[in-house]
Amino acid sequence: MKKLILGNAAVARGLYEAGCAVASSYPGTPSTEITEEAAKFTEIYCEWAPNEKVAMETAFGASLGGKRSFCGMKHVGLNVAADPLFTMGYTGVNAGMVIAVADDPGMHSSQNEQDSRHYARAAKLPMLEPSDSKEALEFTKLAYELSEEFDTPVLLKMCTRVAHSQSVAELSERREPEAKPYKKDPQKYVMAPANAIRRHPAVEERLRRLADWAGTSGINRVENGRDSSVGIITSSTCYQYVKEACGDRYPVLKLGMVWPLPDGLIKDFAGRVERLMVVEEGDPFLEGCCRGMGLSLSGKDCFPLTGELSQNMVAEKLELDVPKGRGLSEELPNRPPVMCAGCPHRGLFYTLKKLGCTVLGDIGCYTLGAMPPLGAMDMTLCMGASISGLHGFNKARGPEAGGKAVAVIGDSTFMHSGMTGLANVAYNQSDSTVIILDNSITGMTGHQQNPTTGFDLRGDPAGRIDLEALCRAMGIERVRVVDPYDLKACEEAVKEELAADGPSVVISRRPCALLKYVKHKPALKVDAGKCRGCRACMRIGCPAISVKDGKAHIDGTQCVGCGVCGQLCGFGAFKEG
Repeated sequence: MKKLILGNAAVARGLYEAGCAVASSYPGTPSTEITEEAAKFTEIYCEWAPNEKVAMETAFGASLGGKRSFCGMKHVGLNVAADPLFTMGYTGVNAGMVIAVADDPGMHSSQNEQDSRHYARAAKLPMLEPSDSKEALEFTKLAYELSEEFDTPVLLKMCTRVAHSQSVAELSERREPEAKPYKKDPQKYVMAPANAIRRHPAVEERLRRLADWAGTSGINRVENGRDSSVGIITSSTCYQYVKEACGDRYPVLKLGMVWPLPDGLIKDFAGRVERLMVVEEGDPFLEGCCRGMGLSLSGKDCFPLTGELSQNMVAEKLELDVPKGRGLSEELPNRPPVMCAGCPHRGLFYTLKKLGCTVLGDIGCYTLGAMPPLGAMDMTLCMGASISGLHGFNKARGPEAGGKAVAVIGDSTFMHSGMTGLANVAYNQSDSTVIILDNSITGMTGHQQNPTTGFDLRGDPAGRIDLEALCRAMGIERVRVVDPYDLKACEEAVKEELAADGPSVVISRRPCALLKYVKHKPALKVDAGKCRGCRACMRIGCPAISVKDGKAHIDGTQCVGCGVCGQLCGFGAFKEG
């Protein structure tokens, strides 16, 4: 049966059809939907792990136990999971294991533009790269076959455009292989130095055999063209751009396995064309490999290192006709992202700005606290870095610096990688105040559950970690909870904790305003007679508030009645609807 299907959903379907039994992931755009879609198949046990390292280790354990397994993450999540990734290249697997990593060229929802192909090369692992939903499904199933044939985890590289676009894929029935028996084999799985030394030659031999396979399998294919003056090597989304721009004019070497590369096939293709060109997003990975083979070619001398490519860009660089688009008659106003109306983080960030705090931030929707008019964020580096960074910041500056620095971190991010930073704060008695923004969900990636919510991936009751008890158990004696809708209470709590000696934690607790179960109050209204047009209410940057005819105005379709704006008005102009 053929079906129009999202790229991420196609991967999930591939997991189902291949007989995957265990999937453990951490949500991260653009990879999140893979595991969410896989959870719709009752035959697959699916979970959100606290972080990507735990997810990968869980998937490895399932493979060791004899069942096909999966873990998924975005590109920066692979950084977190790099430790087990590199060693799994040495141990190999028992049952098949597939690791999906989704890159984000153009940084639509990411803090960098890293190219995950380097991980495949560095970890000496095979990497497949689909260019549409059809290949996403097929390559996922193929990855399990390769994993078991070559005794290796297999990386499946997605990207934003493939993950979030739809195309037709052929669906099949599930074929669940028999569980592989677990056999005790310390020389293979206990990576003490003596065993690892013996495993390394096997890894190199495996890569050689995989390269031979890549040259004859058909996953890397040559598509002939009418004009051999130019030959194009490409993969993933760029293959789609090339075909749209060129059709069958130029011959194309379409790579489905981007590591290891089929050297012989590439050299043979290069010998058939007058000029060789590599079209790829991100780093000159394929280009560098081809140059290492002694080939002369064009690549990043034509195409940019940053951002995404496009059909028109490819056509322009190949000196083909570029379709003329229609321009806008006037420039559209800039619309930067803002926190939602009623966002529980807004009141806390307003307080931090009012108090002149230096705010070391973290990864989450609360990163929007850096945007004007709040502008209450000084640093965002990576998951969990706010707490560790605050500790170093305060140790470097000392108490004489004024003691107005805080860390802010979400509940999911705290469970992901904030706990170790807090352990460092407690262990070394850092005079630091950490604010956990507990909105009862993983907000930025679309409302996934986490270990503090009490529900699992499918929404069923699960174990729940008590943040207050956890912080106290880690050695933090000063732990308090505030409601971020109460500006007076927030200001009082932050002032007191900054003035106190030793480490402290403030938990700003209020569910995300977009959660379906949250009951909102009626939208507020403005008494035009009392409004002085002072714009004090605009300082919180709520999208439900605007100024019309010199008076504050509430958009009733957005307002959730949180009342934060009313606490800023000195004239009592805001009233319940």
